[in-house]
Amino acid sequence: MKDVKWGIIGCGDVTEVKSGPAFSKAPHSELVAVMRRDASKAADYAKRHSVKKWYSEAQKLIEDSEVNAIYVATPPSSHAFYAKMAIQAGKPVYIEKPMCRTYAECIEVNELAEKHEVPVFVAYYRRKLSGFLKVKSLIEQGAIGEVRTLSLQLFKHAEEDLSSLPWRVDPSVAGGGHFYDLASHQLDYLDYVFGPINEVYSVVENQGGLYPAEDIISASFSFKSGVIGNGNWCFNASAVNDRDVMEIIGTKGRIEFSCFDFTPVKLVKQDGTQYFEYSKPSHVQQSMIEHVVAVLCNEEEAVSSGKTGARTNKVMEEIVNRYYKTKK
Repeated sequence: MKDVKWGIIGCGDVTEVKSGPAFSKAPHSELVAVMRRDASKAADYAKRHSVKKWYSEAQKLIEDSEVNAIYVATPPSSHAFYAKMAIQAGKPVYIEKPMCRTYAECIEVNELAEKHEVPVFVAYYRRKLSGFLKVKSLIEQGAIGEVRTLSLQLFKHAEEDLSSLPWRVDPSVAGGGHFYDLASHQLDYLDYVFGPINEVYSVVENQGGLYPAEDIISASFSFKSGVIGNGNWCFNASAVNDRDVMEIIGTKGRIEFSCFDFTPVKLVKQDGTQYFEYSKPSHVQQSMIEHVVAVLCNEEEAVSSGKTGARTNKVMEEIVNRYYKTKK
């Protein structure tokens, strides 16, 4: 491609600031059409973001001859459906995370993409954020020696108003609960740094009983590269316990950083501690969107694909699988 002309399917909250404006700010890229089933909301989004076309039917957006790439930003339950529509039309697709509701749906998308020779990307944008690239660089440079183990802690207080069930905690829509929405970023980034996870053990429960999805998870996992990791996720405690810490331990030191808070990366060694600051971009997906455009213009190799996105779904499914089997 010379220029990428994007169409968004599902112009909801995530597209307002995180991603939508970035499509027209990236070089050789322009957002030309948006779609939402509610026509008035689609029209309103187009007007506010200076997008010249809007639709209330996905098929019409996909068939638009000016649109040559699709961003699927709907809830996970429809990711596979819309991604396959785009692929069948021969148009590259950039899918919000998690890639799909289930690993099986990821496989369906990837098999169709391979058949039609259409590229698939997943919006795991931490693979292109500067702070996370710094962590990866420190590890590759041997700043902490050989990596032995890593740990994750993500605790979020329980939501108080659940009078209507948010889709993010409805497994039939999201695939799981907040774990699928948030831990997917952590696990995908670790896949980027250390390669695929090949074995998992977990304990998963719903302690709070506020919604059907899991709300507390403890998991141990190993990477094919030999690194051992563990993670604890809790979404049913109070705000005083909120925390977001990722820690990588090596033979010569450790690295501490946050997945969501944009705090400085901390490098701890015997001879002292260093901090590496990085700022939150105005549009957090911009660096990834610029990268995807560069890939489509044959200028770069993809760092986030349907295959890597599917691996993250597979790991999450293996972690929570026993919990959902007992609920059947």
